[in-house]
Amino acid sequence: MERPIIFSIDDDPQVLRAISRDLRTMYGKEFKILSTTSANEALDTLTDLKNSSDVVALFVCDQRMPEMEGTAFLEKAIKIFPDAKRVLLTAYSDTEAAIKAINDVRLDYYLMKPWDPPEEKLYPVLNDLLDDWQGSYIPEFKGIKVVGYQFSPQSHMIKDYLASNLIPYRWFDVDKNPEARQKLELNKISEDKLPLIVYEDGSYECQPTIRQIAEKVGKNPQITNEIYDVVIVGAGPAGLAAAVYGASEGLKTLLIERKAPGGQAGSSSRIENYLGFPAGLSGADLTRRAISQALRLGAEFLSPQSVSDITQKDGYKTIILEDGPEIISRTVIITTGVDYRKLEVKGIEHFTGAGVYYGAAMTEASACKDKDVFIIGGGNSAGQSAVYLSKFAKQVSIIIRRDSLSYTMSAYLITQIENIPNIQVITDTEITEAHGINCLEKLTLINVKTKETVTKEAVALYVFIGAKPYTDWIKLDIIRDEKGFIETGRELRRYDNFAKIWKMNRDPFLLETSCKGIFAAGDVRSGAMNRVASAVGEGSMAISFVHKYLAEV
Repeated sequence: MERPIIFSIDDDPQVLRAISRDLRTMYGKEFKILSTTSANEALDTLTDLKNSSDVVALFVCDQRMPEMEGTAFLEKAIKIFPDAKRVLLTAYSDTEAAIKAINDVRLDYYLMKPWDPPEEKLYPVLNDLLDDWQGSYIPEFKGIKVVGYQFSPQSHMIKDYLASNLIPYRWFDVDKNPEARQKLELNKISEDKLPLIVYEDGSYECQPTIRQIAEKVGKNPQITNEIYDVVIVGAGPAGLAAAVYGASEGLKTLLIERKAPGGQAGSSSRIENYLGFPAGLSGADLTRRAISQALRLGAEFLSPQSVSDITQKDGYKTIILEDGPEIISRTVIITTGVDYRKLEVKGIEHFTGAGVYYGAAMTEASACKDKDVFIIGGGNSAGQSAVYLSKFAKQVSIIIRRDSLSYTMSAYLITQIENIPNIQVITDTEITEAHGINCLEKLTLINVKTKETVTKEAVALYVFIGAKPYTDWIKLDIIRDEKGFIETGRELRRYDNFAKIWKMNRDPFLLETSCKGIFAAGDVRSGAMNRVASAVGEGSMAISFVHKYLAEV
């Protein structure tokens, strides 16, 4: 933890050297000692310190300074660090001003110059003040701060990126948190520039892109190899498993992810049927472990970065990035998974990121405290989200078209939901319209059997209505089924155009696509089981087929 700061300000260099020397002698090990001859420079420095979450424990300030009097400086300084102790250095003639400052700036002590010997006239006073300060001091959060409006799609995007990449941050709602207003005032930023992100080093950006954030926090490394043995597109469970096994077996491995590692599984609040974890584990925990393991074994990770196409020439695959250099690899594994389907209902598109969220969106759970939230969808992801949100919301309502969850949800989750009193299941129902001004406020529901409609207040709607494969970006002759999932292995022979594409004297390997040396694993593959464990298995299995392919070329 950074040491707290003792800040001394005096326009007389000789006096400043003397007080700084005495402060370092006594307090230099426990506190950071800063000093300046300029009151205006000191105020600028205080803003930077506040942005970087440093804390000032004590101000020692001379009363007579040409830029501004010491009492005027302290009046400005305590707006930035209100809990800091305040000591005014005075001459005998300034005693009246010092006494007045006790009331005006809640001065803790005025100290007559000179203060020799410090052992008698300086240290006992400061020791008492610093002991008192230490008794009530609570360290500030050291990390990224995000300031914005709760129901802002761009704020949601930034929070979701930071949370998904396991980057610690603190959220400041400008409508509810006085500190948010203070950060805007300190940095002279208007509300139309929100969201604001303040980094750990004190620098800040207004309305930053995800790419800018990634570059700032070191999450966007450059590629290091000219040619890779395997490039994995997508960092869900299948991609992470492929990266771990590829790197551990000596392959030059690169993992590319367009959003954040973990995929849909990464946002799961609790995975309870994963082998070896009887108490379950969160998707974020599984993702963190897998990323650490892959990087330790030598895999490279490029994120956020989107792949726009793959081309083939002379046996090599060229991965074309939307924003970056082209990457050459001997093989490719596509593990891009699936996206949640959009809810095509009147009003929904206006509130996406402002009350309507696709997937778990755990970053917004705290905003649901003691309010009514809705979930549409009856799969395991919807059930896990309901269990998690029930810890915050007053009421969680799961909306499904069918008459029971048993058709699509695992039995253990149904049992959990039945035992949580503030979760209700609304069957035979659809959403017909979303209402609100700047954010979601109400939902209109219709019973598909009775056609009865009702409008309910809702602060949030979480959408889990099925998934579509993320394969629209693929332009290569990779055969997909009627729903867009990638076909692999012997199933490819069912397609009339397979013979025109495939020119090998063997059948495709089990996870190989219609383009030799390009494999698919996990939820993006046609016929996949849509479970975390099966995705991990397919990702690791794909590496064994990569070895077989490399052995024959």
